[in-house]
Amino acid sequence: MPNLLNSIKERLTQKEPLPTGLYTYQTPPEAEDQHRLHLRIEKDGTGLLVIDASTVLHLNQTATEFAFHLIKENDADQVAESMTKRYRMDKEHIRQDYEQFSERVQTMIDTPNMDPVTFLDIERQEPYTDVNSAPYRLDCALTYRVPDDSHLEHAPLDRVERELTTDEWNAVFHKAFNNGIPHLLFTGGEPTIREDLPDLILHAEEVGLVTGLVTDGLKLSEDAYRSKLLVNGLDHLLIIFDPDNQQEWAMLEKVLEDELFTTVHLTLIQGQDLHPTIDRLAAMGVRSLSLSESDRELTDELQHLRDYAAEHQLDLVWDMPVPYSKNNPVVLELEKGENQSPPKGAGKAWLYVEPDGDVLPAQGQYEKVLGNILTDPWEEIWEQS
Repeated sequence: MPNLLNSIKERLTQKEPLPTGLYTYQTPPEAEDQHRLHLRIEKDGTGLLVIDASTVLHLNQTATEFAFHLIKENDADQVAESMTKRYRMDKEHIRQDYEQFSERVQTMIDTPNMDPVTFLDIERQEPYTDVNSAPYRLDCALTYRVPDDSHLEHAPLDRVERELTTDEWNAVFHKAFNNGIPHLLFTGGEPTIREDLPDLILHAEEVGLVTGLVTDGLKLSEDAYRSKLLVNGLDHLLIIFDPDNQQEWAMLEKVLEDELFTTVHLTLIQGQDLHPTIDRLAAMGVRSLSLSESDRELTDELQHLRDYAAEHQLDLVWDMPVPYSKNNPVVLELEKGENQSPPKGAGKAWLYVEPDGDVLPAQGQYEKVLGNILTDPWEEIWEQS
């Protein structure tokens, strides 16, 4: 089947985009299956469609118009009538393309355990180069505390004098949503140290945000705790994984049974062979992998591992922060005294919020405080980024 949106682009010429803004839809209370859609339209006409506060779908201009009509509950005839006036194309073609687009979105609604971020007819790197009205994600470091005292020297505890309270974080979530940010990633430190983490996830879900968690995973061995995170609306997970720890393998097996979209992060160290680990992870049903090295001398070997993971059809995630430890990539760069440049999407696709609310372009970019998300106007923070 040819790519739907490529075929649309071949037949349609770009027109003046729809008005920018955030548009929402929710099924009526009496509906058996409840769904929520949030559409953010950018100045250039591209958009982000958030499906059930669990998947962020990146759209080109034409697909954004289809999503707009979908949210407005316009049928295929209405869409064809409207878009015929804007494009040189007959109604029947528009009707067919809109129906196919609607079917694709419905498939995503009905598909469990989906990737939290999906790019539809758009290259993955493009969202990190465009000028947008807001980032796609906030990386929220809830705490710089860590459970293992041996890692205290790596966590930047001297960066913050306090942590935001539950109510203050909830205010941040509302501010994010009101400014069109669809995705939160809870990190640290070790975020499960915060006793209010389940409540924060629940509030973010009620606001309508996609939520992810970066953790060492050990707390997730507790069935009741893991169940509470899921019930409260956690959408995806990144586990900092130690393949030599058998308790973590047992924990991961439990997590995978919950059908929560899960990424496993591995750090390659000298003398270590991660090929058997990747084999075992793929056999268990892991679909997504994050990889980093503990030493620049391992860069070539790391690339080989990435190719090996691709052979197992594992998706590779490269743009998420990881908690502070001796193998944290940010810490390794700073220890070497190298002038670390921010990742490509820093300050564009995502921003990093410290435990006290200070905003950085990315994890570890301490010299570039953009403001405080709790006390400073969002427009000033975004302009600084």
